[in-house]
Amino acid sequence: MPYRRLPTTDQARRRAMAKAMEIGSSKMPDNLAFSQQTLEKLRAFSPEFEKALANYKSSLEYQVLKNKDYGEVVRKARIYLSHFIQVLNLAIAREEMEPTDREYYGFGKDDNNVPSLNLESEISNWGNKIIDGEQTRVNKGGNPLYSPSIALVKVHFSAFQDAYHTQKTLQANTVRTLEQIAEMRETADNLIKDLWNEIELNYQYLSPKHKRQKAKDYGLVYIYRRNELKKANPEELQTDLIFEM
Repeated sequence: MPYRRLPTTDQARRRAMAKAMEIGSSKMPDNLAFSQQTLEKLRAFSPEFEKALANYKSSLEYQVLKNKDYGEVVRKARIYLSHFIQVLNLAIAREEMEPTDREYYGFGKDDNNVPSLNLESEISNWGNKIIDGEQTRVNKGGNPLYSPSIALVKVHFSAFQDAYHTQKTLQANTVRTLEQIAEMRETADNLIKDLWNEIELNYQYLSPKHKRQKAKDYGLVYIYRRNELKKANPEELQTDLIFEM
């Protein structure tokens, strides 16, 4: 025998409630297979659920859109920091600067490696060190480094910081809207369960096959288990909604 399956996705929940409200608006109360009280609950809850789904979709789409721009900003900040450190090491190799000058930027005097800048936290950490170090060294009489200059590094590092803050804010908004949906799912599931129980109870006097046919008009979903498909009556397979598990 096929069994009833409640919605398992947010879109399925939305469709189940929308179908019931559509029928509730087209039938007189006496001809409706569920109560007016349940219909009013649907009308009160469904728009809020729809709004939460729309907010999540909008937040996620905007986050993905801005993420494309963010990736380019991160790339530029990484390149300028890396190139500045390479110029620093070249200046020391040419003996235009002392190895101890590396210590202004947070390096050991013999450390001529470019640090990892793969992570956002690494870019943030080294960006601050490089900018502060160059300013301190120049204030003590050192000649500024160029190609790139620290001014250009600052421009791209500042853009990175702004974009990073924006991206984190967008991510937080997306998480918040998703959490709002998660909080509403239990209410949606209970409401749909009560709705479907009322509909099935209304048609309890019918045979199982005809009860399912009537209930399906209201959006109820019935499925066969895989091992039941071969045993099912061909006529029932034509009228029941079939999903293989």
